[in-house]
Amino acid sequence: MPKNKKHLLSTIVTVALLVALNVILTRFLSIQTQFLRIGFGFLPVAVAGIAYGPFWGAVTGAVGDILGMIIYPPAEYFPGFTLTALLTGLIFGLLLHRRVTVLRILAASAVVCLLLNLVLDTLWLDIMYGSGFLVLLPARAVKCLINIPIYTILIRILWTNALSKIPQFRTRPF
Repeated sequence: MPKNKKHLLSTIVTVALLVALNVILTRFLSIQTQFLRIGFGFLPVAVAGIAYGPFWGAVTGAVGDILGMIIYPPAEYFPGFTLTALLTGLIFGLLLHRRVTVLRILAASAVVCLLLNLVLDTLWLDIMYGSGFLVLLPARAVKCLINIPIYTILIRILWTNALSKIPQFRTRPF
């Protein structure tokens, strides 16, 4: 958590910008069908988790999902997806906050893709549409297996080329 009021204000403003970027990347710059979405909305959530920790990562994911549904609802609102978005930010924050390595990025990407996107989101779709968990699973599993290296590579590129150069984002020495 931020140590003083000025740092808190700076954190809130940055997180608000990351939420806005999450909404844009998720709702407007992604390919979406009823059961699959391919996009880059995970990146601002990952950045919030890396830079500010699990709490702010979770806030970025949850608020981005809620605002995205208010601004551009592709379907009816279902709180399970907000929970998934919150948990995504939490996982990125827990695994990557000030401890960014390729193995940690890979682990965070695998947990987010396999546990949250594959299992939880497929469960939410089954509850919403009654499509059958096992019927939805194969196509969603292929997407997740493709996304793990994509998430890992994009987060690593973002970290290496931009975030690691910002003093407050640097990792702790081991």
